[in-house]
Amino acid sequence: MPTNESQLQGPAVEVTGLECGYDDTVILKDVSFTVARGEIFFVIGGSGCGKSTLLRHLVGLNLPRQGEVKFLGAPFSAADAATRRAQQKNFGLLFQSGALWSSLTLRQNVALPLEEYTTLNRREIAELAALKLGQVGLAGYEDYFPAEISGGMKKRAGLARALALDPAILFFDEPSAGLDPVTSRKLDELIVEIRELFGTTIVVVSHELASIYDIADRVIMLEKQAQGIVAEGAPKALATTSNDPRVKEFLTRGTGRIPHL
Repeated sequence: MPTNESQLQGPAVEVTGLECGYDDTVILKDVSFTVARGEIFFVIGGSGCGKSTLLRHLVGLNLPRQGEVKFLGAPFSAADAATRRAQQKNFGLLFQSGALWSSLTLRQNVALPLEEYTTLNRREIAELAALKLGQVGLAGYEDYFPAEISGGMKKRAGLARALALDPAILFFDEPSAGLDPVTSRKLDELIVEIRELFGTTIVVVSHELASIYDIADRVIMLEKQAQGIVAEGAPKALATTSNDPRVKEFLTRGTGRIPHL
């Protein structure tokens, strides 16, 4: 992880005592962690452990039952709706499916947040949308519709939209889901490139070991029965030093050794 002056200004994300759930069901409780500015941080764990639930509560799609989320030092979950909406301009979110509007071209999809949150005119928005598509390797595909491109390209188009407002923080929900290993590796490389070029803080929800070992600076591991965090640290260090069998099982695929990926 690159070291720079911004890291001395406090964490990009600060979570304290978070309790998450739906209706009467508690999924996670007493979850606390921080994400440093410019860090690539993974939330990992097996299916059903609450990874996507945590993400939804972090970005404000759901509000926590208890606890607090802060972004760049400012209260988020405890703030009023107008303040949360204003803060959401500081982060981008790439959904697992890409979540593109099928009736809109890639340029029009990327233009949506620019139309919503800026005062740029139509020509400026179109030019900036094309620039963002170019940043993710989709120059020349501005007028294509989502149905006309591959799954990996849809993920990159979704990423271009997430980057539209130059966010300080990017959230990814299972970015490698549905991708072949080569396309997944290229997306990982793009995530690292974005961090290196723009100093963006990256938070990734994933269970893909190849991505976890290749690009994560640090992880937290959630576990279903514990309803919270059972490990935190660099993934390779956790795989080799953790005494928790749940952590060993997940990070070594049950072999006791870091897998060759």
